[in-house]
Amino acid sequence: MNTQTLAFYAALSIVAGVLIPIMAALSGAMGRTFDNPQIAALIVVGGAFAMVAAFTFATGGAAFDWRMLKQASALQLVAGFGMAFYLLSITFLAPRFGVGNAVMLVVAGQIASSALIDHFGLFGAPHKPIDVMRASGLAIMVIGVIIAQMAANKPAVD
Repeated sequence: MNTQTLAFYAALSIVAGVLIPIMAALSGAMGRTFDNPQIAALIVVGGAFAMVAAFTFATGGAAFDWRMLKQASALQLVAGFGMAFYLLSITFLAPRFGVGNAVMLVVAGQIASSALIDHFGLFGAPHKPIDVMRASGLAIMVIGVIIAQMAANKPAVD
C-alpha cells in the first residue's frame, strides 16, 4: 500500500471516528427532544439510508445486479443489525449515561472485538495474529479508555 493510499485510509478512519460521538450526541438529543429514542434512531437511519442511496447512485451503483445477493451469506446480509443495535443503544444511552461514557465503552468493545476478528480472521477479515507488541498496544488503548472514564466520572471539586 502506498503512502498516499495509507494517508487517505487513515484520514477517512479518523473522520468516521470523529463523527461517531457527534452522531451519538445529536441522536441522543433528538431522542430526548421527542422523548422517544426509537423514533430518533429511525430518523437517523432514514437520513443514513438517503445518504448511502445518493452516494451509491452518484458513483455508478445503480448498475448493480441485484441477483448477486444470492452470493452473500445470511450473516453478511444481516450486518446492518449491528449498526441498528448501536444506533438504538447510543440514542438511548447518550442523554442518560453521557456521550463520553457511552462512546468510550463502545470503543473498548470495538478494540476487543476487532482484535479477536483480526486474530482469528473471522467473517472473511485478513488474519492478523495478536503478538506481544499488538497485545501491548491494545492494552494501552483499553487502559486509556479506563483512565478517561475515571477522569470523566470523577466528582467535581468545588
